[in-house]
Amino acid sequence: MAGPLLLALAGMVHPAGLSAGTAHRWVQLHIVLLPVFPLLALGFPVLLRGRPRAGVAGGATVVAWVCAAAYAVGYTGLDAVAGIAAGTVAGQPGDPGQLRAVVLALYDIANELGRAGVYAFLAAVLACTVALGTRHGWRVLPGAAVLLGAGYSFIDSHIFRPRGVLTMLAMAAGFALWTWATASEHRKLHRPGRVASPQ
Repeated sequence: MAGPLLLALAGMVHPAGLSAGTAHRWVQLHIVLLPVFPLLALGFPVLLRGRPRAGVAGGATVVAWVCAAAYAVGYTGLDAVAGIAAGTVAGQPGDPGQLRAVVLALYDIANELGRAGVYAFLAAVLACTVALGTRHGWRVLPGAAVLLGAGYSFIDSHIFRPRGVLTMLAMAAGFALWTWATASEHRKLHRPGRVASPQ
């Protein structure tokens, strides 16, 4: 949950738009966020820790891990291109029209990377739902629904306030629901007096 909560805080100070006046703050913020955007992917290996076994759950676990890594790569690319590179260009002296054309070209590339990353995040949510659902049942469905909705919003909201901030808070809530779902089942299996089944 740390990643989306940090991004929600960052969204509160994220400039609403990129201009020569906001370029320096835009670049500095996205440099700081370089290691933070990939943190959204950590929820998957944390919840699906352990060696995957053969079967549906194991296969879904591997798919979730791969898709989470693909998200981290794609969205870090967006952060670097639309954040650091475009911000650097916008802050340079020169013809505003020419600089704007370069910024828009960088945005085009960054948006493709970001969309690919978010689609991979959504695929990771679906795969993780399958993997967790085989172990914990229906309890994982509320968290999955929240994460799918937040992921869909993330496609074009980034972390811009207010929707981007709400998107990140929803992601934190989704991971919290998954944590609750998996922890409650763990507590049930390890209650005092309950005899564990032989392995």
